[in-house]
Amino acid sequence: MKQRTLAREVSISGSALHTGEAVTLTLKPAPVDHGVVFKRIDLNGAPEIKPRIDLVTDLVRATTIQSGHAKIHTVEHVLSALSGCGVDNVVVEMSASEPPIMDGSARPYVNLILQGEPVEQDKDREYFTLDEAVSVTKGNSSIIALPSDELKISCTSADDRGIHTQHLSLTIDPEVYMTQIAAARTFTIYEDIEELIKLGKIRGGSLDCAIVIKGDKIISKEPLRFKDEFVRHKILDIIGDVTLLGLPLKAHIVATRPGHAINAELTKALYEKLQEKKKGSKKKAVATTKIVLPGETSLEIKRILDTLPHRYPFLMIDRVIEFIGADELVAIKNVTINEPYFQGHFPGEPLMPGVLQIESMAQAAGILMLRKTSSEGKTAFFMSADKVKFRKAVRPGDQLVINAKLTKNRGNKIGVAECTCTVGGNVVSSGELMFSVMDMSGEI
Repeated sequence: MKQRTLAREVSISGSALHTGEAVTLTLKPAPVDHGVVFKRIDLNGAPEIKPRIDLVTDLVRATTIQSGHAKIHTVEHVLSALSGCGVDNVVVEMSASEPPIMDGSARPYVNLILQGEPVEQDKDREYFTLDEAVSVTKGNSSIIALPSDELKISCTSADDRGIHTQHLSLTIDPEVYMTQIAAARTFTIYEDIEELIKLGKIRGGSLDCAIVIKGDKIISKEPLRFKDEFVRHKILDIIGDVTLLGLPLKAHIVATRPGHAINAELTKALYEKLQEKKKGSKKKAVATTKIVLPGETSLEIKRILDTLPHRYPFLMIDRVIEFIGADELVAIKNVTINEPYFQGHFPGEPLMPGVLQIESMAQAAGILMLRKTSSEGKTAFFMSADKVKFRKAVRPGDQLVINAKLTKNRGNKIGVAECTCTVGGNVVSSGELMFSVMDMSGEI
């Protein structure tokens, strides 16, 4: 596919969401390999900023980039529209520090791009094609990017009360973006508005440019444009934030409760991979510790993958929050609608199978056991379960908190653990599990 720019210069004016400033934004054609460049024509010398993840300075309800004294706030909608429409090379001139928010979606920018008439250029577009999984977790949010020969995004949007949980999976191309994503508007929780005002945000905010969620009510000047408009806007933001990578991406992004902060963390991780690839050779492999060290107080997903042999779709631990002494830990499993078993368990009423809750507990207990011994080349095999109880249903959007405590340990080879799973502080399942530490060859 060829690189693209615009055939002519086009402009749009309005008020900025966070600063409240009046601003005119102009898109101008640019030559091949120029990329997207923002230009602050209101500042002395008209400084230019090429949007990259290493220039991000603020991620509170928007993405801000800065180079020297020049800042651009809330770049994500403009970048999302340019990326979604397949425009590679353009100058974005602005008369203030933030693009106009317009109706809170990317649709006005898509219309502007179409007015400028995208045209092909005489050079092929370069993509960054991911060749290994990259994942980040932040609190109850997580994103993983998987190898793919196209850009696909599967996203679950949810609030803390579980009232507005939405899921959508789309393969992104210009037609899909323009018809299914661009019109989705930004939204906020009513209770968050006061704090945003205190932070100096949303000075230009109104129901003309945002949807407000108050309890189970939707407050907006017009009806929802899509039944699942919230998750569509989350996808819109992901596309904009990932554009800070600097190259069009081919990957399958699976996101649960995303936001600008965790989107940026994913883009940073992808940027590191891109830089390695650009240098023409991967960094020398560093020996990865395959055992849980006594000094480790928690485990991120990469260390869990180092420790356990389980992989998608059967890895049931996202993070070990803490080790309590030598015999106890607390771990989490974020339950998302992306889990393959929800397709059949059950259609219309997705519930996490009890046996997989037991598996989560077994994997957590296995990590505890492996921590007590030199576990290189070994794993913990689940042997039996006793006193198992299931008390409450576990649904998409829940975060499973797993507590495992070793109660018996025979020669660091056979162990018994008491385990519980809770959601929101309520016990949903529990059991007493027995397992053995074995070589991967199968020998105890």
